[in-house]
Amino acid sequence: MPPASADLATTWAYLEEGVDHIMTKLQTGVSYSKYMSLYTVAYNYCTSSKMHGTATEAIGMGGRSGANLMGSDLYNNLIRYFVMHLKGLREETEALQDEALLRYYATEWSRYTTGANYINRLFTYLNRHWVKRERDEGRKGVYPVYTLALVQWKNNLFIPIQQKKTKLASAILRLIEDQRNGEVIDQGLVKKVVDSFVSLGLDDTDTNKACLDVYKEHFELPFIDATEKYYKQESESFLAANSISDYLKKAEERLREEEDRVERYLNTQTRKPLISKCEHVLIREHSELMWESFQKLLDFDKDEDLQRMYALLSRIPEGLEPLRKKFEEHVKKAGLTAVSKLVGDTGSSTDALDPKAYVDALLEVHKKNSETVTRSFRGEAGFVASLDKACREFVNRNAATGQSNSKSPELLAKHADLLLRKNNKLAEEDDLEVALNRVMILFKYIEDKDVFQTFYTTKLSKRLIHGVSASDESEASMISKLKEACGFEYTNKLQRMFTDMSLSKDLTDSFKSRMEQNHDDMDISFSIMVLGTNFWPLNPPGHEFVIPAEILPTYDRFQKYYQMKHSGRKLTWLWNYSKNELRTNYLNQKYILMTSSFQMAVLLQYNDNDTLSLSELVTATSIPKELLSQVLALLVKAKILINEETDQYDLNPNFKSKKIRVNLNLPIKAETKAESTDVLKTVDEDRKYVIQATIVRIMKARKTMKNQPLIQEVISQISQRFAPKIPDIKKAIDTLLEKEYIERVDGTRDTFAYVA
Repeated sequence: MPPASADLATTWAYLEEGVDHIMTKLQTGVSYSKYMSLYTVAYNYCTSSKMHGTATEAIGMGGRSGANLMGSDLYNNLIRYFVMHLKGLREETEALQDEALLRYYATEWSRYTTGANYINRLFTYLNRHWVKRERDEGRKGVYPVYTLALVQWKNNLFIPIQQKKTKLASAILRLIEDQRNGEVIDQGLVKKVVDSFVSLGLDDTDTNKACLDVYKEHFELPFIDATEKYYKQESESFLAANSISDYLKKAEERLREEEDRVERYLNTQTRKPLISKCEHVLIREHSELMWESFQKLLDFDKDEDLQRMYALLSRIPEGLEPLRKKFEEHVKKAGLTAVSKLVGDTGSSTDALDPKAYVDALLEVHKKNSETVTRSFRGEAGFVASLDKACREFVNRNAATGQSNSKSPELLAKHADLLLRKNNKLAEEDDLEVALNRVMILFKYIEDKDVFQTFYTTKLSKRLIHGVSASDESEASMISKLKEACGFEYTNKLQRMFTDMSLSKDLTDSFKSRMEQNHDDMDISFSIMVLGTNFWPLNPPGHEFVIPAEILPTYDRFQKYYQMKHSGRKLTWLWNYSKNELRTNYLNQKYILMTSSFQMAVLLQYNDNDTLSLSELVTATSIPKELLSQVLALLVKAKILINEETDQYDLNPNFKSKKIRVNLNLPIKAETKAESTDVLKTVDEDRKYVIQATIVRIMKARKTMKNQPLIQEVISQISQRFAPKIPDIKKAIDTLLEKEYIERVDGTRDTFAYVA
């Protein structure tokens, strides 16, 4: 029954009975009426003290009101109860250890905290008024009732257990070690005990704020130390008995287990120090061995092991840098080896290298190692940079290039030319697009992009002139790719060449229409290409050429027509690039011979003669003897002419061919070799002007500059186009000094000023 009076002894006797029932027999239940009765008694006691407090009591609390004094008595009685209750629990733990201790602790902790919650609500009025006022006035050691219960648990049970040999943390650590050794443990039990460590962390200024001091001191620190010792011993013994591949799996597995451990029963704040310690012991302390083993894994394409090694070493500072350097050397060596093998297999000079074989060899090395970067190194930027640096090195400097940086861009341009020609064996447009994309992969690494540009422009001009492009769409696609990589200026000439082709078609149609209007019958079928000198890398023949009488009338007509249409413009006829068709009339079978202009000039001489000497042909055509000999050699090889090792050339009356259209217009070796030489000469000349223009542009912006910074700035600005040589830059500076675009600053030898 509730007490009839509100004196402390009667009140506390009733409350203590209820509190003890809640703390020890809560599982039997507490009726609602009983609970409300307890609440009411506590409330009445606190409120009645306002009216019945005595002067003596007030003095005893330093002049505070009776309400404060009576609240203090209840509070102190609760403390005494918790202390006595916990003393009994502590005595029960004396004989317990390891998992039995943990189970008892977890069970009593659950019962205790549940009961404390109930009791806390019983004393709601005490919490809201007396406790709050005490805390507001700065009194230390006063807490809401639930927090008070935790403080008492910590002081009277937790710490005494921890001070003994069989402490809680040690028991938990033994369970965790058992789990690491493969045994199944009660993770829920560990979590309950560990969570109690967290709950016992109290912020004296804010009881609602979590504080991990107890957790860190009594569990986390010894746990991290135990983890370090465990994995240090395990990793060393494991490596002594197993391969590096097995160790990578083991370390990966252990790290995953520790991540899972945090998720299952540790506080999330432990994750960072725990994983950091594991990374140090499992990875950092064995990183040298991993770095040393990396090359072997690369050599044997151990992708899974490479993935694991990357994933592990990426966890520690600077862990990947040695791998990046080794990977760069590995790729570079693979590229150089591939080219050396190709050159060795060719068994001759690098001039005989097949462009496709060369490009395929380089691309194969890039593809394999690019896949490694993507698959094993997750496309990490540092490994991409290592791949790019290595590829740039072996693409530009290898057994095929020798001392020249022009070989790779030349071969790449020739390969692109073969792709973009008709009958390139890539029937599908999609296949050709893929092949062009592969060209652009290597193009990215070419240092002398101006060499590629010049060779590509030359090859494009031949494709357009001879009408052998695979398609306009493919040509446009390639130009678009080059434009995207290097900008509009890089492809300006290429695009203008297509414009000229379109204008030439219109010009041919216009000329034919004019001839028809004038009833001027052309004896031959004729089309013309008028190409801008500034955009087409074509040189006229460096010798005289006698225009055959058969085409001279048409030549004269077009000359007059063009001068009438474009007064003041000069036409330079490129006979060395023109192509012709001749019909045979001297054989039983009619053939159409597709020839160069020089071949045409030779064959037309046989309309009047069956036999002609070399000197007679030189006189008739004005083709130089050396070049004419090569022209005749092709005709002899095709069996159009017969030569019996004299200087006489006879028309073959028995010529036969399986094809009606016979192509005789094949490249002459001298012309092919001269083309490469001419391209490189053009590049060298262009570079002089590019360097000079760059220096002027820089000096105009900076006004004055010292020699060394100027050279570095020139290299920086030009390096996307080609790799300028310092002596060439110095020559350009001297040239500009002579031309008075720049001048030396008075009193200095290495400072220049822009001359406005």
